Amino acid sequence: MDKRKKHFARLKAEEQRRKPLTKAQKRNQMCTSLKNMAGFTHNQLKNKSFDEVQKASDKTMSWIDSFIPMDSEVSAKKQKMDDDKEKEELKQCFEIIPDDGDDVTIDATPFKILKNFDREDLEVLWRMVKSRFKKTKPLNYMDTFLHLNLKTMFEHHVEDSIWKNQQGLVKVLNWKLFYSCGVHCVTVQTIPYYLLVEKMYPLTKHTLHQMFNDVKLQVDYECEMAFDLLRLVKKQLKEGYVPE
Repeated sequence: MDKRKKHFARLKAEEQRRKPLTKAQKRNQMCTSLKNMAGFTHNQLKNKSFDEVQKASDKTMSWIDSFIPMDSEVSAKKQKMDDDKEKEELKQCFEIIPDDGDDVTIDATPFKILKNFDREDLEVLWRMVKSRFKKTKPLNYMDTFLHLNLKTMFEHHVEDSIWKNQQGLVKVLNWKLFYSCGVHCVTVQTIPYYLLVEKMYPLTKHTLHQMFNDVKLQVDYECEMAFDLLRLVKKQLKEGYVPE
């Protein structure tokens, strides 16, 4: 008897499903969809006619059907267009000065090697300098210069005295990118700051503003590293310095 009851109940349910919906049932179904998908409330729908509810439902379904998934081809094309537009804007912030092979243009400092160093070389050099002066202080100008700049580059601190050179309306004279080792040099007045391209440093907004708007970043050729550096400067100019 239980099996027969379940069998007939199933047949009855199937028959009900096969029956076309009444106008009232269609209206209730559309109202439920509008509440769930379009945020309509009961009060907004209760006084609407069947045609008004159907029109709102058709509009909502049309919007859903035309929705472009984030991973779709159209979305990817739009993202590429946005990226290309951003790059065109950032291109205004750098100038291409082809490398003429003249190391003298970097000043007579230990950092003329930056043109020939890669990032691994630079990190090895910092470990060697840090180890050498772990218990003693540099005694001559060249060692002091090298130690100070490498420390600022790799292990800077917001309280380091070197950042005080930015105080007042100082002028940024030059800004250059060294691709091979991922370093950029910002010359403020007569002080060169050698900095890693991916890190934020406690540069003042006045300095950052000049870097992004007034003094163009010098590059040997267009590369993604230059765009990333400009994006970081733009972000810091907008949001401020974020210590690591």
